[in-house]
Amino acid sequence: MKVYQTNEIKNIALIGSAGSGKTTLTESMLFEGGVIKRRGTVEQKNTVSDYFPVEQEYGYSVFPTVFHVECNNKKLNIIDCPGSDDFVGGAITALNVCDQAVILVNGQYGPEVGTQNAFRNTDKLQKPVIFAINRLDVDNCDFDVVMANMRESFGPKCTIVQYPIATGGGFNAIIDVLLMKKLSWGADGGKATIEDIPAEEQDKANELRAALIEAAAENDETLMEKFFNEEALSEDEIREGLRKGLIERSVFPVMCVCASKNMGVGRLMEFLSNVVPFVTEMPQVSDASGNEVKADSDGSTSLFFFKTGMEPHIGEVSYFKVMSGTAKPGDDLNNSDRGSKERLGQLYACAGANRVTVDELKAGDIGCTVKLKDVKTGNTLNAKDVDRTFDFIKYPNSKYSRAIKAVNEADTEKMMAALQKMRQEDPTWVVELSKELKQTIVHGQGEFHLRTLKWRMENNEKIQVEYIEPKIPYRETITKASRADYRHKKQSGGAGQFGEVHLIVEPYTEGMPDPVVYKFGGQEFKMNIKSKEEIDLEWGGKLVFLNSVVGGAIDLRFMPAILKGVMERMEQGPLTGSYARDVRVVVYDGKMHPVDSNELSFMLAARNAFSMAFKEAGPKVLEPIYDLEVLVPADYMGDVMSDLQGRRAIIMGMDSEAGYQKLSAKIPLKELASYSIALSSLTGGRASFTTKFASYELVPNDIQQDLIKQHEAELAEED
Repeated sequence: MKVYQTNEIKNIALIGSAGSGKTTLTESMLFEGGVIKRRGTVEQKNTVSDYFPVEQEYGYSVFPTVFHVECNNKKLNIIDCPGSDDFVGGAITALNVCDQAVILVNGQYGPEVGTQNAFRNTDKLQKPVIFAINRLDVDNCDFDVVMANMRESFGPKCTIVQYPIATGGGFNAIIDVLLMKKLSWGADGGKATIEDIPAEEQDKANELRAALIEAAAENDETLMEKFFNEEALSEDEIREGLRKGLIERSVFPVMCVCASKNMGVGRLMEFLSNVVPFVTEMPQVSDASGNEVKADSDGSTSLFFFKTGMEPHIGEVSYFKVMSGTAKPGDDLNNSDRGSKERLGQLYACAGANRVTVDELKAGDIGCTVKLKDVKTGNTLNAKDVDRTFDFIKYPNSKYSRAIKAVNEADTEKMMAALQKMRQEDPTWVVELSKELKQTIVHGQGEFHLRTLKWRMENNEKIQVEYIEPKIPYRETITKASRADYRHKKQSGGAGQFGEVHLIVEPYTEGMPDPVVYKFGGQEFKMNIKSKEEIDLEWGGKLVFLNSVVGGAIDLRFMPAILKGVMERMEQGPLTGSYARDVRVVVYDGKMHPVDSNELSFMLAARNAFSMAFKEAGPKVLEPIYDLEVLVPADYMGDVMSDLQGRRAIIMGMDSEAGYQKLSAKIPLKELASYSIALSSLTGGRASFTTKFASYELVPNDIQQDLIKQHEAELAEED
C-alpha cells in the first residue's frame, strides 16, 4: 500500500441512529474500494465491522470499527460507530480523532433521536457534517418528508446534492445536481449508469442546482462575486465552496444511498474524496498544556492512542492517530503518560478485523499496531525530544449503574482484572470500588450497555457475575445545636481506661462566626476558643472542630484522639451509617485520670458523646439529587412527565429543540436506578437523557424513617 501524505488523508466518522445501516454501508464502501472481495451482511454475521462475538450475538455494533478505503488517490480513514446511545463512547471517540462526520439517516423514519444525538455531538465539537439518506428502497420511505423533517431538525443548511427519482421497491436512480446527471443501477448495484437528466426532472434539478450553487458561493467571496455576475459556478468551484462551507458548518450536503443494494455508495465515496476537508484544513488540536500541535509530517513524532481492541489469538490491538511527525516500524518512543519506553512493531492500515501492513504513517493518518508493552487508551507516545500528552476526548456522564460481584467469590480478582481490560476497549464503562458503599459499582450509558459487559464477562472471560441495585450514598447532617457528655471508664486489672468528653454539635455553614455562648435548658455555656481545625471531607461538606477546654480539664495531647473519635462517627453516621457532613463540634469540658487516661479512652468517649449529641440535634438524612435532561418526541411528553412525577422529580422547565421536546428536572438518584429502562419502554426507545450531579437535599420524613429502621435491622443482624 502506498504511503499517503498528510494532504492526501481524510478522516471521517460514520455516525447515526441504530438501524440506519452504517455497518451495511461500511461493507459496500470496502467492497467498492477493493478492500474486500464480497460483501457480508449483519444477518449472516460475516461483516468486517461487527466481528466481535457480542456484536454477532446481539446484531448491534458495540465498538467503533476503523477501516480505510482508497479513492481518487486519497486515503479515507473511516470509523464506523455504534448507533445505540448506550455505546455513544465510540462516536465521541471517532468525532474527536476525525475531521468530518457522515450522519446516516434512516429513510424509513427520517431523523430519529439517535440522529439528533449524533448531530448534537458534532455541534459540540464543531465538526463538519454530510448527511446520507439510506434505505431509500423501503416501501414507506418518502424523501420529501424526510428532507422536511431534517430541515426542521437541523435547519435550512441541509442542502440537497442528490435526490431519488422514486423511493420504495422501485428505487434504482437518483438525480445528482452537482454533476447534473441521472445515475441509475441494475439489481446488483455497483457501478452507476450515467445519463442526461430526463425532461420531466429538469425543472426540479435546475432549481436544486441553483440552491446548491448559492449555498456553495456563500462561503467564498470570489465565488459569491462570480455567482452574482454569472449566476453559475463550475463543478470544481461548487466543490471548493462546499468544502469551505463544511469547515464553517454553514452547509450540510445531503446525499442518497441504498447501502444494502450498493447503490450510490461509489458516488458517495467520490464526493467524500473530492469535498471533505483535508486534515491540514481543519483547526489543529492542542495538547494538555494548551499548545497547538500542527499536523506536520516533518515535525516531532507524537502518536495518540484512542482505542484498544482485544482480539483472540492476537491480544491487544492499539489504534492511534499520528498527531505530528511520521510513524515507522522500529521507532523508539516514550510514553508520556506512564513514563515507559516503547518500540513500534509492524504498522497497519485498518480494515476491521483485517489489517494491511504499511511502511510508515504520516501526520494526520490513522493506523494500528500490536504487541505494545505498556500503552493504554488515552496514552501518548512521543519522540525523545518531545513531552506531549493529549486529553481532548471528554465522555458523557454515566446514566446507569449496577453493583457487580462474582457469583464465586474466588473469581473476584479475575473479575476486576477483566473489568479493567474491558474499560480499555470502552472508556464509558466506569468501574468504582466504593469504600463507602462496600460495593464494586459499574457505571455505563444504559441497561443494554451493562448487559453487554455481563455477556462478555460470562461468555468471553468465563466468569459468572451478578448485578444488584447499588446502594445510595446518603449523607447525614443536623439542623440544630445540642450537647452531650460521655464518660468512658473501664477497669480490668492493672492500668484502666478513663476519659470524659463534653461537647456541643451544631450545623455548620460556610463563613459562620466562631461561637461565643450557647444556651441549653436555661444554662449558659461560654466558649473560649483555643484552637480550630477546618476539615474538608472527601465525601463533601466540612467538619469544623473547636477546642474550648479551659483549666486543663483535658490535656492538649488528647485532642487528636478526640478528633479521631468524632471522625469515626462522621464516617459512619449515627442514623443510617452514611457519611455525615457540615457539622461543627466544640469540645468545651471533660475529665481525665492521671494514670488511666489515654488516647483510646478519649477516642471512645468522644465517639459516644458525638453520637448522643448528633441524635438530639434534629438529625436529617440527605440524598443525592441530579439534574436530568430528557429529549423526547412530543407525542410521549405526557407519559414521560407523569412517570417523572411518580419518581419524586421536580420539573424545572420545558423547551423545544430540533423537533423534539427538552424536559429539565431535578430527580433523586434513588429514582434514577431503572430510569433508562423505563424511558425506553415508555417511548419505544425514541427518547434519550443526560444526568449530572446537582446537590444533596433532605429526604422526605417517611423515607428517612424507613432508612433508619433498615439500618437498625442491619446492625441487629451483625450482632
